[in-house]
Amino acid sequence: MIAATILAELSTLSASGQQVQTKMPVDPNELKPIELSPLDAPTEKKSGPLPTPLSPAKRIRYALVGLGHLTLEELLPAFASCKYSKVTALVSGDAAKAAKVAGQYGIDPKNIYNYQNYDNIRNNPEIDAVYIVLPNSMHAEFTIRAAKAGKHVLCEKPMANSSKEAREMIDACKAAGKKLMIAYRIQYEPHNRLAKKWTREKKYGTVKIIEAVNTQNIGDPAQWRLNKKLAGGGALPDIGIYCLNTIRFLLGEEPVEVQGSVYSSPGDPRFKEVEEAVLWQMKFPSGVQANCTTSYGVHQARRYRCYADQGGWFGLDPAFAYERLQMEVSQAQDKMEVKQSPSLTEENQFALEIDHFSDCIMQNKQPYTPGEEGLQDHLIIEAIYESARAGRPVKLEKATRLDATRGPEPKES
Repeated sequence: MIAATILAELSTLSASGQQVQTKMPVDPNELKPIELSPLDAPTEKKSGPLPTPLSPAKRIRYALVGLGHLTLEELLPAFASCKYSKVTALVSGDAAKAAKVAGQYGIDPKNIYNYQNYDNIRNNPEIDAVYIVLPNSMHAEFTIRAAKAGKHVLCEKPMANSSKEAREMIDACKAAGKKLMIAYRIQYEPHNRLAKKWTREKKYGTVKIIEAVNTQNIGDPAQWRLNKKLAGGGALPDIGIYCLNTIRFLLGEEPVEVQGSVYSSPGDPRFKEVEEAVLWQMKFPSGVQANCTTSYGVHQARRYRCYADQGGWFGLDPAFAYERLQMEVSQAQDKMEVKQSPSLTEENQFALEIDHFSDCIMQNKQPYTPGEEGLQDHLIIEAIYESARAGRPVKLEKATRLDATRGPEPKES
């Protein structure tokens, strides 16, 4: 439920932008791309502007907290595509692994920390911000400790294990005068941003129904995502949150009612503590109905479709993957149903979100997906679980405006 306290907090978001800057704002001339004569004819697809990276000495410096799959497979390589950001420190409970990674990426060994001496980052001027990539149950603790150490925080989704922890994270960063952003990469990715534009501008008419699916067949029963204490829940907060958050992003609205059901296969050792599957519906003030499915126990699917009332539907399949996203459009034209697959130049989703946060730090701006955005997802997730337990719909408080939990729109890349 959108509690009155969070709605009150939204009015103070601008105040959280009045934070001490780590570095001086960048001269806009440094960000102007070099201009070259085009190679192709004017009728061909236009290429984007040339990269405009800042000099390494002027970039925002990050400590990566946690060296698991996401950090090693996606985040560290993504920093090579960043324009405003670089990695200068690592935090890990495995000293040998951290030393090896530091050597691979040219990180000074003196900037390696463990979970016990993590608070010492306060004394390191080579760290401006931390990116927290830990099990969900650790997000709150390490966000609060980072804020107290005087560092800005970019935190992976889900924000925490509960709305209570999410509020504590928001309060700690505000008290420290530091920025907090939740890593909702989909909201910075070009294909999904185009789908949002089509939804808001009614390109195919008014969207009335949205269906979203995010499933995977999870493996090792011993992994932390299947541990209730570490993960907070199963498929819903881990991968179902993509359906939930993306629909809120597309519409700019908040649901006023949810209804959910939860299922786990009897005897499956993976689902002793957390749920296997959640199916839920959301109703929005404009009348849009959303049907969502998430599961840890079936073959991978990551897609959504927006059904409009003037002869067309559109969406992405895959929608939530790290790369190779594909748009789908179906539209009635005379006596034909025409299906198209428009494509945009692919960009690294992680680099986009990281650089947005770095830009917010350098320009002293509020992030597009601040802590309040993560809190709102927790409130809705808790309402879905409540509905499943009670076997009835759960009503939510209506938001007073569109994009109530988001900051200013990011600039186009």
